[in-house]
Amino acid sequence: MSNDRSPSKYRYFAGNLALFTISNFVSKILVFLLVPFYTNVLSTTDYGIADVMQTTLLLLVPALTINMGEAALRYGIDRSDKRREILKTGLRFVMTACLITAAGCALGCIFVRREIRWYLFLFIFLFLTNSLYEFLILFFQGCERVKTVVCGSVFSTVILIISNIVFLLVVKIGLNGYLLSQMLAFAFASVLMLILGHKAMPDVVTLKKDGLPGTGDEGSIEKELISYGVPMIAYSTGSWINNAADRYLVSFIKGVAVNGIYGVAYKIPAILTVFQRIFAQSWQMSAVKSYKESHGPEEAAGFFSEMYSFYNAFMAAGCSFLILIVRVLALLMFKKDFHEAWRFVPPLLISVVFGALTGFLGSICLAYKDSKAMGFATGIGASVNIVLNLMLIPAYGAMGAAVATAVSYYLMFFIAYIKVSGHVKLNVRLIRDHIVYILLILEAVIMICGEGTGASLRSIYMITAGILILILIIYRNEEKRILTGLTATFRKGRE
Repeated sequence: MSNDRSPSKYRYFAGNLALFTISNFVSKILVFLLVPFYTNVLSTTDYGIADVMQTTLLLLVPALTINMGEAALRYGIDRSDKRREILKTGLRFVMTACLITAAGCALGCIFVRREIRWYLFLFIFLFLTNSLYEFLILFFQGCERVKTVVCGSVFSTVILIISNIVFLLVVKIGLNGYLLSQMLAFAFASVLMLILGHKAMPDVVTLKKDGLPGTGDEGSIEKELISYGVPMIAYSTGSWINNAADRYLVSFIKGVAVNGIYGVAYKIPAILTVFQRIFAQSWQMSAVKSYKESHGPEEAAGFFSEMYSFYNAFMAAGCSFLILIVRVLALLMFKKDFHEAWRFVPPLLISVVFGALTGFLGSICLAYKDSKAMGFATGIGASVNIVLNLMLIPAYGAMGAAVATAVSYYLMFFIAYIKVSGHVKLNVRLIRDHIVYILLILEAVIMICGEGTGASLRSIYMITAGILILILIIYRNEEKRILTGLTATFRKGRE
């Protein structure tokens, strides 16, 4: 590992990390607190339908927009002189994707039952608002306007909470209110980001007619954005299959109500995903900037290796802690028929760890503009996921889906690591890390199956707590350096 610490790179990462921490804690934690509310006012069937609609968005938004958001992030940093053209091109692709979705839903109305037609109609507006919001979030990240992203994210959460209270508690329109709240949150946040972006970059974000998508000099950058985004369709589709195929198959094989229970099980892993997203948003920008500014492969490898070690240690320890307290969280969050969902959480938490590491490695590949490598890794993982789901769900239900997801994410992570090694040599301790992964699996099995073997709840907690302590000891050096770095960063901030 290089001895060059490149302080500017760490300061850039730490500054973005602080802002994204504020954004994600305010937005995700507040939404997390709504989970008991949702599970109390929505039925398992309602939640299952909403989950399928949201899961479908995860596939269609990147696929139909040809990953213009990811391309805008990558080239917004790399080609700062072309940001106006990137925005116009991206918005045009978003609008085209919305028209395709509207046409598809209209065609679908011919073949489905009357009650389903209403949800297809709602899905058009859900796609419109979500695709615009997701593109603008990534575009402004690429413009390094992190404060704009933070404001948009927080404002979206505020609108979501207010509208949820009105539609679900006051007006009481159930699933329709739940979906409408999301549309309003995405729409108002998008408008706010455009206004803030115009004030910060009036030469880039023009709110007049000539700033809207149309003909112009964006033709040259458009080819680069498309050539970057098209190979990523395999990556985004593979990621979607790993994230979502289990929901569809559980719905198809076991019913929408079972999927509602399984879908709510994802809410506890979402806690770990909050921290993963905080790091990932900051890291994605830093990876591109580090690649752009590094003076050689050794300097880039040193920075990438150190950040990987910190990330891996943090995610593994966080996963272990959440497995330890999963039953307590379930009592607080899951009401009525949803309580049994806690059993599916531990394998889903483990899948979040491997998904996070895959995303980290993917950012390195994308910094080197190698989107095909990640497409291959996610493609293999997605194929294995589908096969395992078809094998395990009929026999083990939602638990089979959770296990299949964890296995496929590990495979995707391992292939991604091999692909990254072709660009940069990471100085990491794989054997030690795999010992920790085995400990996480052991902790999950003990928590889920312990009582079935006759063990008392007290002994289960003592053993799982011991595993957590052992993981913290194994990663003590990384934890010490993380705490030292955070202390130094906050101290400089006060000064």
